[in-house]
Amino acid sequence: MNNATVLVIDGHPNGQSLGRALSDAYEAGARRAGALVERLDLRELQFDPVLRAGFAKEQALEPDLLRARAMIERAGHVAWEFPMWWASPPALVRGFVDRLFLPKWAFAYERDSALPKRLLAGRSARVIVTMDSPWWWYALAYKRSIHGAFVNGTLSFCGFSPVQTRTIHKVRAMSAREIAAHIAAVGEDGSRDASALLARVKAAPVIAAIGDGPQ
Repeated sequence: MNNATVLVIDGHPNGQSLGRALSDAYEAGARRAGALVERLDLRELQFDPVLRAGFAKEQALEPDLLRARAMIERAGHVAWEFPMWWASPPALVRGFVDRLFLPKWAFAYERDSALPKRLLAGRSARVIVTMDSPWWWYALAYKRSIHGAFVNGTLSFCGFSPVQTRTIHKVRAMSAREIAAHIAAVGEDGSRDASALLARVKAAPVIAAIGDGPQ
């Protein structure tokens, strides 16, 4: 894949949240670096978040999910932002992944292989998660649950690599100055990640189309 598009996915249900400001900052940073940026605010999508029959029966994707799928396919880098609620992503994010990250699109099991084929390989990712928990509680009590379940168990499982993270702790106790510093840092993440993507795309070998080149 040779794609210089950055997709920013805002997974916070509240459009007036800190998460919105973080997503905006990341998007602005990626644009400053020269990347083409697309934005997907999950709270604005219309879809059933429940995978009614699991993987036993196909459930037609709603138009908003079809559009989201095409955006992920176009992206070379996907940034996710959401809060940690009950030691996991919010239901909005979980439902989006359940409905969209399906076999034969996100991953595929193959005969004689215990590991799946990672069908979304070739894309990098960034996960930005906010929480009220201090770092030590998140590490000791929750065993870094977002990193285990979402970073490793979802994104890496489907082929995203590398997957980088920014974890923002103790949000409830932050001062306005601390919040502003975190927003600025996320903007720098956007610039850095977009620059890395552009460098990767530039360095990728160009495969000539059939019929091109000297005869």
